[in-house]
Amino acid sequence: METMSALDASFLHVEDAVSHMHIGSVGIFEGPPPAQEDVLATVAAKLHLVPRYRQRVRFPPLALARPIWVDDGHFHLDYHVRRTALPAPGGDEELRNLVGRVMAQKLDRSKPLWEMWIAEGLVGGRWALVNKLHHCMVDGVSGTDLLSVIFDDERRPAPTEIPPWQPAPEPSTPRIFSSALAHRATIPYQGVRELWASAREPGRAVGQATQFARAVTSLRPLLRPPAGTPLNGPIGPHRRWAWARGSLADVKAIRAEHGGTVNDVVLAVIARGFRDLLLARGESVEDRLIRTMVPVSVRTPAEHGTYNNKVSAMFADLPVRLADPIERLAAVRAETHDLKESHQAVAGSTLTSLGGFAPAMLLALAGRVATRTPQRTVNTVTTNVPGPQHAIYLAGRRMLEYFPFVPLGGHVRIGVAIVSYDGALNFGVTGDYETAPDLQVLCDGIDAGIEELLAER
Repeated sequence: METMSALDASFLHVEDAVSHMHIGSVGIFEGPPPAQEDVLATVAAKLHLVPRYRQRVRFPPLALARPIWVDDGHFHLDYHVRRTALPAPGGDEELRNLVGRVMAQKLDRSKPLWEMWIAEGLVGGRWALVNKLHHCMVDGVSGTDLLSVIFDDERRPAPTEIPPWQPAPEPSTPRIFSSALAHRATIPYQGVRELWASAREPGRAVGQATQFARAVTSLRPLLRPPAGTPLNGPIGPHRRWAWARGSLADVKAIRAEHGGTVNDVVLAVIARGFRDLLLARGESVEDRLIRTMVPVSVRTPAEHGTYNNKVSAMFADLPVRLADPIERLAAVRAETHDLKESHQAVAGSTLTSLGGFAPAMLLALAGRVATRTPQRTVNTVTTNVPGPQHAIYLAGRRMLEYFPFVPLGGHVRIGVAIVSYDGALNFGVTGDYETAPDLQVLCDGIDAGIEELLAER
């Protein structure tokens, strides 16, 4: 039995009828598609390395404690590894439509919160793997670690036996309450220990306090919402999904020529995409800023390989008003430099950790309020996750391309995820079905943004 962290629990509490908090990915593989029994055997041989995949969420009555993870005594792998086929002709559009429908469906909370869909019928004899798991299980960075566990680094790995598994007995309600009380009792003790450590090292404590004060100050601009855009508003339960393709080598070449980081280049080309989208909708881009939430991993090296959420956020303004690509990149570079200097992500991480002190019932209520309050301080979300830089395989088939999926929440109608894989840097764009029918305009703008920066070398 393991109590869920406050941050992990928040991803459950913010979920409602239209905001489903699962992340995901789409891998496109060489053909022919493997037999279902081969896929099941491959996944079954690795499940002991990721125990969370055989655990479900248990909610204590009246939300008097945070949810806990318990072994699912009725776990069946073939419920989670599913198979479907694309309609003819099996092109990009058919795959995008399938992903939109699959990702619009809420995961069953009575079972482990993940699914894998084998989609046959892609043109060229290829097939796709649609991966879907709840954000309360894992953030994007450790989610990529899971891929390296589930998939193989070789086409023909050494055969492994499927280790036996016996679910642990599910804890009783009295035990859950006693465990929650015991866990909460340790929080003041931990606070006293930290206070005592600070007293013994006053110089370090003052430095940390000063850094945190600067970080909190950097969050003050969020109180001033950007000008209204059609990117915000009520959303429905259905999703659209599209993608853009890039090369990591091209992005690194742009960075080497113009300075900054890979993330700076990524944000600059996304700004070009949003500029094109607004112009195509007849919106003015003069003096316009699009504010994006940029999740930042705060996972330490010692926590690499753990499967929970260690993520904070920064808030960057994308300069969609700028038509010149070099000026746009320079503006993004200056913006992210200031955000890093302000330690904004540190403030977000620290404030999030304070959620551990909140009673579980208040945490649940706060999550529900968050999804029902118009979010005008943020227009979109942009998350960039490094993936494996070598080919990976499933049941002997090589994954050719990899695209990410990011969920939508609150009043944010479009989100962008970026992942690198085997030399590629690919963008997955999620949109609300009713209000974002033109996602391809944004994706085409991202492609054009890369090309125009390459042309400036």
